[in-house]
This record gives sequence, structure tokens and C-alpha cells, in this order.
Amino acid sequence: DFIMEKQDFIMEKQDFIITSLQPWDIEIGSTIKNTALEISKENRVLYVSTPLDVASILRSLLHKDTSAPFHRRMEVLRGKTPPLRQINENMWVLDCPFTLLSISKFPTSLFNFFNRKNNKKLGRWISQQAQTIGFCNYIHLIDTDIFRSRYLKKYLQPALSIYYRRDYIVGEGYWRKHGPRSEYELAASADIVLANSTNFAEELKVYNPQTFPIETGVNLDLYDASRIYNTPADIRNIPHPIVGYLGTVNSTRLNGDLLMALAKQRPQYSFVFTGPEDEGFRMHPIHNLSNVYFTGKKTVSELPSYLCAYDICINPQMVNPITDGNYPLKIDEYLAMGKPTVATSTHTMRDIFATYTHLASNEKEWLTAIDIALSEAGNRTLEQERIAFAHTHSWGHSVQKIYRIINNYLKEKDR
Repeated sequence: DFIMEKQDFIMEKQDFIITSLQPWDIEIGSTIKNTALEISKENRVLYVSTPLDVASILRSLLHKDTSAPFHRRMEVLRGKTPPLRQINENMWVLDCPFTLLSISKFPTSLFNFFNRKNNKKLGRWISQQAQTIGFCNYIHLIDTDIFRSRYLKKYLQPALSIYYRRDYIVGEGYWRKHGPRSEYELAASADIVLANSTNFAEELKVYNPQTFPIETGVNLDLYDASRIYNTPADIRNIPHPIVGYLGTVNSTRLNGDLLMALAKQRPQYSFVFTGPEDEGFRMHPIHNLSNVYFTGKKTVSELPSYLCAYDICINPQMVNPITDGNYPLKIDEYLAMGKPTVATSTHTMRDIFATYTHLASNEKEWLTAIDIALSEAGNRTLEQERIAFAHTHSWGHSVQKIYRIINNYLKEKDR
């Protein structure tokens, strides 16, 4: 049922199955989890946590992984925890009590053969569990899971198959061998393709004309600029002005050399990074600078307090195929708190955020933009403009775009 109310599409009483690369218990903010929860307000959702394979289990055990997603899935594998759990009135999460074959290094013919076997095993399990909770005639939403969901359309037989490219994973090492081919084939086989940027959509439209860009959302209940936040103890004594970054400190995405140059050129500014670091960044000499601070990983609920303490926010990405078309959710989080923001000039930043941020392409532009952004700190008029813009990117608005795309597709199909 599609109901138009106040120019918003609300889809009701439909069943959705979501297969994703992200396990449900991931400890950071998640676009697909928020999307699933928003859909579950009016529809039933079965979210399938990505199953483990033997190689990933061995890696996690070797590195003594204590994360909630790994622990939960291992408990299910050992038979100590039920695989199906209910999250809210309309939503269930399914973990897999089996492993899949590790096939990413296989040659193409063997990869295709065993990937079909993996898909068949997973598809049958999902179908069985979906039946136990009465799911039927469901919509299947594939969140970037280009290997394990490649053939699920055949085994799940959904009423509608949607592939959602939320990130450019084929640019990462693990995916390079079989990823591009698998993704293009998956996009071509889907009924609808969604992409979280116009750049991604343009690429995939070649393989499926029913490809549409959508913008993701921001958790406005969490990032609420009207609330009072206490400054966290570990940054309370850091001198202002604070130039802050929120999120994973990833050496394949953030430009560490640029950041080091900026911190050296502006020793009177404090550069604060809140989020877990990868091994590459932990080894970077930027750690030797006295005006650079790393606070480490924080819980999601703690993040707004850190963000509130920053004078301005930055997203100093490197420009590559992974980052250029990616939708940086943290920009919405920065703007929702009213913060002046400086970011690398990527396709998505120019396309969506240019009016409300300062964009830079080199060290000189970055220094100028940071100085200008700091001059705007405390300007209530500009703060309110940023907040108002971020509120147009709510999860509700994002999911309504998906509903509209589905609605239009079904109308065209019935003609």
C-alpha cells in the first residue's frame, strides 16, 4: 500500500529482507542499520547479518577479536545463541549457524562455481527462516553484498530485487579480483539499483537503466544541536581553537601527510581526532606533533559531546575512486550540530554540500578554508542554516526516496 500524505510516500505492511556486508551488532553508526530501522516503522524487516567464512574466523581468532559482531556470530555457530532474534515489533535479525567457503582468491571459474554454492546455502537458510515468521512476497534489498548476494534473486525469488551501492568496495584489495565483475552482474540482474551518490549512479546506470541516486540520512535524535553537552574529560584541557575530525581514522581514506602539514603550519590550532585508528595511521609521524590529539574509539552515544566541543570540523580525505563518489555521512553529522566544516573537494561534496561547507583541494586551500571556518565559529545565523540543511537529510526523507523509486518502478511495470 502506498499512501501519499503531506507529499511523503509511506509504504505500509510490506516485507523486506536485507542482506548486508555489515553485521547487525556493528559498534559504529551504520547507514544500512538506520535505513532498516526506518523501514521497520511501517513494514516488517528481516535483516541478515553477513555470515562468516573460515578465513575471516581464523583472522579474527588470530587477532583476538573481542568485538560484539564476531562474538555474537561465534555464539550462534557454537549453538549457544538462537540465530533469529526480534529487535522491535516489526524487525528481526538473522545470524547464520554455518560458515561459507572462503573463495576470494580462487580463479574466476572456480570462484563462480563455489560462489553459487555459497549463495544457494545462504538463500535456502534465509527462505526457511523467513517462512517461520510469515514473510512472503518480500522485497529484497542488497546492501553492497556483491559476493554472497550475487545469486540470491534466484534462490529467494523476491517480488522485487534492489541492489544498493553504498560504498565503493571494489576499490579495496579484497574485492579487486572478482568485485567489479560481480557487482556489474549483480546490478544488471536487479530490478532496481540505488546508489548513495550521483557519481556511483552514473557508473551503474550503464548496467541497469533503473538506477537512481539517493542521499543517506543523519540521526537527528542523536545529533541534536539544541541539547546541552558536557565536554568529555579527555579533551577538556585541550586548548582552543579545536579543529576536529569524527570517525574512523583510516590511512586508505584520510590524507595523513596533508594533516601533518596543516598542523605544522597552524601550531596555534589543536587538531583532535575521535575514532579508532587503523595500523597505517597509528604508525604515521603526525603522532609526534604536540598540537595533534587522538582520543581513540568512543561509543556512538558519546560522539555528539566530542563534536560539540570542536570549534570547526574537517574531513580531509584523499581523492581516489573509493572516496570521490562516496557519501560522507559525517558531513551531515557535522552540519546537524551547526559546525563550520572544511572538506576535501570530492564529487559528492561539490554535488551536495558545497553551499554549506568550505571545500579545498590542496594545502594552501585547506589552510585558507580552516582560517575562514574558524572565523565563522559562533555565528548563529550560519549555524541555523547548516542545521536546517542537515534536517533535509533525515532517515525518514532518505527512506521516502526509496519508497518513491519503488512506487514509480511498479507503476511503470504495470503499464
